[in-house]
Amino acid sequence: MAAVRTDRPLEGRKVLIIVENLPLPFDRRVWHESRTLTAAGAQVCVICPTGKGYEAPYEEIDGVHIYRHNLPLDAKGASGYLLEYGAALFHETRLAWKILRKHGFDTIQGCNPPDLLFLIAWQFKLFGKRYIFDHHDINPELYEAKFNKRGFFWKLMVLFEKLNFKSADVVISTNQSYREIAMTRGGKASEDVFVVRSGPDLNRLHVMDPDPHWKNGRDAMVGYVGVMGDQEGIDLLLESAREIVFDRGRNVQFVLVGGGPALDDLKAMAADLGLADHVTFTGRAPDAELFSVLSSADVCVNPDRVNPMNDKSTMNKILEYMAFSKPIVQFEVTEGRYSAQDASLYAEPNNTADLAGKILSLIDDPQTRAEMGRIGRTRVEQELSWDYQVDTLIAAYKRVIGKGRKPADD
Repeated sequence: MAAVRTDRPLEGRKVLIIVENLPLPFDRRVWHESRTLTAAGAQVCVICPTGKGYEAPYEEIDGVHIYRHNLPLDAKGASGYLLEYGAALFHETRLAWKILRKHGFDTIQGCNPPDLLFLIAWQFKLFGKRYIFDHHDINPELYEAKFNKRGFFWKLMVLFEKLNFKSADVVISTNQSYREIAMTRGGKASEDVFVVRSGPDLNRLHVMDPDPHWKNGRDAMVGYVGVMGDQEGIDLLLESAREIVFDRGRNVQFVLVGGGPALDDLKAMAADLGLADHVTFTGRAPDAELFSVLSSADVCVNPDRVNPMNDKSTMNKILEYMAFSKPIVQFEVTEGRYSAQDASLYAEPNNTADLAGKILSLIDDPQTRAEMGRIGRTRVEQELSWDYQVDTLIAAYKRVIGKGRKPADD
């Protein structure tokens, strides 16, 4: 990052980033991208939704201009998503034209979900603006994971994805699996697809002294950080917790950090299983509370159920666990294994008994926990942190700038 600040390779460029699912600066990936582009000399404006603690319609933070808009409550069902996406497109379009008049921009970076951002990009490509698609989720697989079916709306997801790829001048993929999708399903040339992983910023993450209150007086604590949604497999984690506490008689506390549309249902499930006193739901938490939980956990878990979506996706929580030197237990998925390697144990797909057994095997083996934590932290420090993504992000922007230039006359 220091070299980018010195060289300022994007001096004079003006960038508009649109992200729908999380506010800034809470969305860590997009916030890292925004600050990196700003450090490289670009003017950066961001359109995003409001959220708890991020209600201001406009803020300038670290030189990034953030414009926020309201959205309906967390969507459930197809009609809920249509309402959310329609409202988002209206506000994103409105704010994009406002930003064009006030600040100007030459490049739009659209961060899915959903894959409808090409509808905004099309308006401005008519005026010579360029479009970078920052591919966060594979939405056909995400739809199937959420609703366990295909059908008409799944076909719409496939169509929207194709149009989004076709509209993009350059694609930023979060991992190699997504890069392959961009080149196969998306038809993009290899030189137009750049892998920028969602690496943690080690300068921002603060390891703290363990806080015993998270253990609730119990012998050990298992931590989870992430969205409380239907496809995250937290129901599987709760089933594993029930087995650990009741079938195996272990005195373990589970602390789950995050908000989302399934939070109330998951709280009810924990109560139905008799786990209300063994599971702490913090909701969406500020960084200090998140860091305290991660610093205090004995084991961290990623219960994402095995399906095509989760198999090909890189989960930010895995890298954050590794940054805090925590041993991990997760189900066997391709990108989860690539990220964590020997910092994790891998349970049989969607097998809650095996997940429970592997969690307990680490709780009972402090030496192995420490070694796995060391492996994970080293991997982040030497390969996966945000510092290692900066050059590729800048290269993607240089590529899109080059594609916008007309060849010189002979």
